[in-house]
Amino acid sequence: MRKVLLADDHALLRYGLRSLLTQDATNIEFVEASCLADALDAYRANPDVDLVLLDLNMADCRGLQGLQQFIITFPDARVAVLSATQDEFVVKQAEALGAVAYISKSHSPSTLSQMIMALLRAHGQAALTNDTRLNGFVKRTRPSSYDRVAELGARHLEILDLILFGCSNQEISSATQLSLGTVKNYVSTILLALDVKSRSHLISVFR
Repeated sequence: MRKVLLADDHALLRYGLRSLLTQDATNIEFVEASCLADALDAYRANPDVDLVLLDLNMADCRGLQGLQQFIITFPDARVAVLSATQDEFVVKQAEALGAVAYISKSHSPSTLSQMIMALLRAHGQAALTNDTRLNGFVKRTRPSSYDRVAELGARHLEILDLILFGCSNQEISSATQLSLGTVKNYVSTILLALDVKSRSHLISVFR
């Protein structure tokens, strides 16, 4: 059984995320909080939480201070930022503070679900979203690899993210609503463009 702490002051968003995730997995238990103080109390009462999804803007916290306080209080917590903010500085600071991912609320519901499920499967490994992709690659790849990534189109970058999340072609097809054949073509193009021989080679390059 996986346990997820949803910390967001919008009840409708929490309901939506619960509905999305339970469609993809039935073995998830949810703990909810509508403010930072409640989130801290909830984690204290549930130290076995596998993943915290933390909104950056709630009634008692605005911006990165809430993330910083959570990680200082619970340094072993796996906290993923869930935010409408896509400012590059905020993304970099969230990563520096120890967030395992920065997930934009602007993603489609299916992509949000795929990303969160991938984080639950990651067992502590950091994961990149569209918003952190290039920032993360600056630190994780050779300069030549970064240059090639920067030349990819938006759809290729989206699929690259999902590959690095560990998604299969079928999962990518579901997340992007592309046919399985189209996904396979995109994957082949990405491998060729980045000069790697296989998915496993690709993942090893960007870790």
